[in-house]
Amino acid sequence: MAAITASMVAELRGKTDAPMMECKKALTEAGGNLEKAEEILRVKLGNKAGKAAARVTAEGVVSAWIEGTTGALLETNCETDFVTKNDSFLALARAAAELVARHNPSDVAALGALPYSQDGFGPTLEDVRKGLIGKIGENMSFRRFKRFSGGNKLASYLHGTRIGVVVEYQGDDTAAKDVAMHVAAMKPVALASSDVPAELIEKERSVATAKAQESGKPADIAAKMIEGSVQKYLKEVSLFNQPFVKNDKQTVEQMLKAAGTTVKGFTLYVVGEGIEKKVDDFAAEVAAQVAAAKSTA
Repeated sequence: MAAITASMVAELRGKTDAPMMECKKALTEAGGNLEKAEEILRVKLGNKAGKAAARVTAEGVVSAWIEGTTGALLETNCETDFVTKNDSFLALARAAAELVARHNPSDVAALGALPYSQDGFGPTLEDVRKGLIGKIGENMSFRRFKRFSGGNKLASYLHGTRIGVVVEYQGDDTAAKDVAMHVAAMKPVALASSDVPAELIEKERSVATAKAQESGKPADIAAKMIEGSVQKYLKEVSLFNQPFVKNDKQTVEQMLKAAGTTVKGFTLYVVGEGIEKKVDDFAAEVAAQVAAAKSTA
């Protein structure tokens, strides 16, 4: 049997990112054949990917891709912030955004079926995703995306990798970019007050009603208080009514009018928004492991 040297283990580890001992085991099983050992690890990594697939992915990145009046915004999730700095993960996220823009998939499953190869994995995006789960050791998933192709100009803004915005507009490029930055900072929920979703308005009205009832004011005054709170809320969450972040003496609508620019829509993604994160209790986890060890002793 061929001797398994440290350099052979290092070379295999560099190709697969697998743990050192797993690399040594695979090389031993393959009789020192590097290609065969890599194949063995790919199988093992595939099993690892299956186990990881059940874990919550509440971290991740937002990616944008724009070419002319066609573009895409996409959220790709992983388990820990550490992986959001991994080059392979970032390349996957960027490539997926471009695939959305170029091919207009109907959903995440259709996106995964598109042709793509990376890091020795393929021939589809889904195959690459599964391969990287095994290679990196964390679950990762494409959560949501939006494609833009309505003929409007597009401006994007990424605040780090966790917040992404695409603005659809006609007019001045600088004004549109400023609006994208404003959206990332102020997080409006709609363009205008009339566009705010009814369920959000009702939720705010319910809160305002409870506050008015606690105040003990007469019914007519309480009604005015409730309506006043709702109107205030609508102004706070609608883009056009918000004070512009670069000049709070004017609203976004006033800024756009002065710049001769019309915003047709915007999309805002914040990584992990709405995903319930698992909070690990390390002490409890250690205690549980110790208890389990004792019970099997």
